[in-house]
Amino acid sequence: MRTIERLARWCSLLLVLGVTAAHAEEKFIFLTNWYAQAEHGGFYQAQAEGTYKKRGLDVDVRMGGPQVNVMQLLLAGRADAVMGYDLQTIKAVEQGLPIVTIGAVFQKDPAALIAHPDVKAMEELKTRTLLIGQASETTFWPWLKARYGFVDAQKRPYSFSVQQFLVDKNVAQQGYATSEPYAIEKAGIKPVVFLLADLGYPPYAETIVTTGKVLKEKPEALRAFLQATAEGWKSYLANPAPGNALIKKANPEMKDDMLAFGVTKMKEFALVTGGDAATVGILGMTDARWKQTFEFMTGAGLTKNDVDYRKGYTLELVKSVRVLP
Repeated sequence: MRTIERLARWCSLLLVLGVTAAHAEEKFIFLTNWYAQAEHGGFYQAQAEGTYKKRGLDVDVRMGGPQVNVMQLLLAGRADAVMGYDLQTIKAVEQGLPIVTIGAVFQKDPAALIAHPDVKAMEELKTRTLLIGQASETTFWPWLKARYGFVDAQKRPYSFSVQQFLVDKNVAQQGYATSEPYAIEKAGIKPVVFLLADLGYPPYAETIVTTGKVLKEKPEALRAFLQATAEGWKSYLANPAPGNALIKKANPEMKDDMLAFGVTKMKEFALVTGGDAATVGILGMTDARWKQTFEFMTGAGLTKNDVDYRKGYTLELVKSVRVLP
């Protein structure tokens, strides 16, 4: 009789353990490309509202920064996915690195040229001094030169400060439409912001990138992450308070007015909800758009013509998400 009772107890215990295991969330690490900010809001919103957990994931959103090489950490197996950029991904494919983009948060790259209020068109900047960062020489600067006839002689180094812009009306500078104009407006100038994506600059931005290994081993976790992230972004743009609370906890330097400005500009420029998202859903991508980006890169000499850029992305996971704006 005791043996039967023991067996019954063991069966009950195993049943409880089995139920617990079935409901345990799968660990998932995601690295952003910078300090927590409004531009990352959908990820924090999905975390704050328990959307990842509802999809069976225990997601750890970790901040990047100037000293953090997220691609290196991804390739080393320290993350399941990271925040990336199309041009970076295509260059990685050229180098034989096994990284794959599975979704795109920003349908439009937030990169912009920011000018003084007297400037009415981009063409007028051909006579101005342009503050351009070194990294931009392998992204949008070749596109600007080809599209608008800008020349290297008018370019000066960008020091990631708006001070030179504020004191010199002959200066225009690079920046993100969601951030630098905030500092300029606080100083009393209402700048003109030319969003490069609205003028034809093709890449997606703030992409979600994984490795071929993770894609093979954890496809359902990646699919769940995309679904919850898309839901998080839709929620964040409607009511960012939950996500902002986590952003400020992770990055105390981020203040309410800065967050509000970022959200306003993301909505104004339809960075998340415009482009392909309007038809295929938030995080959506298309083959045509990737081809356009690759053709820009080859035309600008940023990558080789024979690179198989299609290895750098897949639509298989994101096409099932379908969270329309």
